Amino acid sequence: MTISVRQFRPQLGKTLLTVVVISILVSLGNWQLSRAEQKEERQQKLDQFSRQEKINIPVTAVRPEDFQFRKVEVRGTYVPEHGIILDNRIYKGIAGYHIVAPVRLENSNMHVLVNRGWIVADPDRSKLPDMVFPTGSVVISGIASIPSRTIELSTETVTGTVWANLDLKKFQEMTGLELQPVVILQRDELEDGLVRHWDRPDSGSAKNLGYAVQWYAMALAVFILYVVLSVRREEHCAE
Repeated sequence: MTISVRQFRPQLGKTLLTVVVISILVSLGNWQLSRAEQKEERQQKLDQFSRQEKINIPVTAVRPEDFQFRKVEVRGTYVPEHGIILDNRIYKGIAGYHIVAPVRLENSNMHVLVNRGWIVADPDRSKLPDMVFPTGSVVISGIASIPSRTIELSTETVTGTVWANLDLKKFQEMTGLELQPVVILQRDELEDGLVRHWDRPDSGSAKNLGYAVQWYAMALAVFILYVVLSVRREEHCAE
């Protein structure tokens, strides 16, 4: 009488390959978890700053990470000749622009860029919005932000200066202004036709957690496949 028996007989090569693949997948899952934790910490920091009072941006150079997401206030004078228009800014599904200009801080040569808000784009793309700025000394309040440093800005100019993206280093090189390494997203309520509804940044941790689950699931699938392929059926004769 012949008896069929299933036995686990792994091969060295498959075992080593499986260990390597699973190690990589688990490491990727762990990395996604660490990213999620970092984003949650950033969100907690943002929540903490939102409950704090406004702070003044000084006339001496600051570290951008010390001011990012904080409520800030400055007093100074707009430098309208260096105002720029950021192209292709979307608000509620509508294309428009952001109006940005440097403000010279009071009693100093230090400047800080202020994003004054959003304005709808004309259907005729050659017609740009007027850049009108308050004159004299003004007090500006808003949220400090750090724009991306990795995107090069556009050189396109149409009856004014239109930039695709904002690069503080490039702006400083082009204007020669001494500049703080943050941008103020203005929140003052002014009747100037500009929209200042800045989206609150989401932590984004849920996406990283989802990726982590996917990597761990793949690691489990590889392990199950390894076990299935390592089980062999053997025939034994029974007396």
